[in-house]
Amino acid sequence: MSRQLEILMVEDNPGDVWLAFEALQLGHEPCKLYAVRDGNQALAFLRREGQYVHAPCPHLILLDLSLPRRSGHEVLAEIRAMEEFADMPIVILTTSAAESDIRRAYELQANDYLTKPTDLELLFDTVRSIKQWARLPNE
Repeated sequence: MSRQLEILMVEDNPGDVWLAFEALQLGHEPCKLYAVRDGNQALAFLRREGQYVHAPCPHLILLDLSLPRRSGHEVLAEIRAMEEFADMPIVILTTSAAESDIRRAYELQANDYLTKPTDLELLFDTVRSIKQWARLPNE
């Protein structure tokens, strides 16, 4: 019996969320995508606060760097400081190709850094490849 992969996507662009959802549905493994629009919502989701009191613990986090209210780097640092999420696979999926952003993400222990391609098929391939980082718990 296969388990459903649960991914938290922290992304303020609804179009990018929709494209990620579509790309993930093309894969062979069952997948559930949860999306939040900013870093505060992401932290509330992970802490199961407020409207996220029943949120699942994701197997993987996709994190944009350009977010309202808190940068992706700030969110990444806060997640890594939370003991229960210290080993959570986190993949940066952003438009920034700036060397300083890449370096800072890896310093904060991102598992991977992917720049969003502008070509639709490449974007689908990129999102589908992200699943490799997810670690499902043993049954």
